[in-house]
Amino acid sequence: MSDQYVMRAVRADEWEKVKELRISALKDPAAPVAFLETLDQAEARTDEFWQDRARGASHGRHARQFVAEGPDGEWVGSVTVLVEEGGTTDFFERVVERTQGHLVGVFVRPGQRGSGLTQRLFAAALEWAWALEGPALDRVRLFVHEENPRAAAFYRRIGFKASGHVVPVPADPGAKEFEYVLPRP
Repeated sequence: MSDQYVMRAVRADEWEKVKELRISALKDPAAPVAFLETLDQAEARTDEFWQDRARGASHGRHARQFVAEGPDGEWVGSVTVLVEEGGTTDFFERVVERTQGHLVGVFVRPGQRGSGLTQRLFAAALEWAWALEGPALDRVRLFVHEENPRAAAFYRRIGFKASGHVVPVPADPGAKEFEYVLPRP
C-alpha cells in the first residue's frame, strides 16, 4: 500500500499544505508527547510564517521537509531534517558539539500508520542528509518523549540508538526527552 505514495521534498509554494499537515499532526491524540509546539500556537501563526516555513524547508542546506504524497495529491506524512552546525546552539539551548542532522516533525496520518510510510519517509530524509555537500553530517539525531514508547521502538528498529543524553521538555520541565542517534554509515 505504501508504494502508491511518493516521498519528496516540499516546494516553496506549498505552504498551505505544510500548514494543513502540521495542524492535523497537532490535532492527533499523540501530539502532546510528539511535538514541542501546541495546536493553539500553530493556529495562531500568520500565513507569512507558513510561507517562510515552506520556503525554508524546500531548498538549501539548513532544513528539508519530506512528505508522503498520494496519487490524489494528498499528503499523508512528513518528516523534517534540520542541519545543526557544530558550535551553534540547539532549541534546548545546548551547544551542538558536531555537525549533525536533527529529525523533527515526524507524523503519519492514522489511516496510514503501520503501512511502511514512516520508514520510507526516513529513508528519503536520511538519503538527503548523508548526501549533503559541505561539512558532512557526523550523525543524525532525534528526541523522543518518555511517554512515547511506540516512536522509540520504531526508531530503534531502523537503527537509532539511545545516546544516554536526556533533556527536560521545555513546556513541561518534569518530563524528559531521550536523544537517539544514528551514526553516519
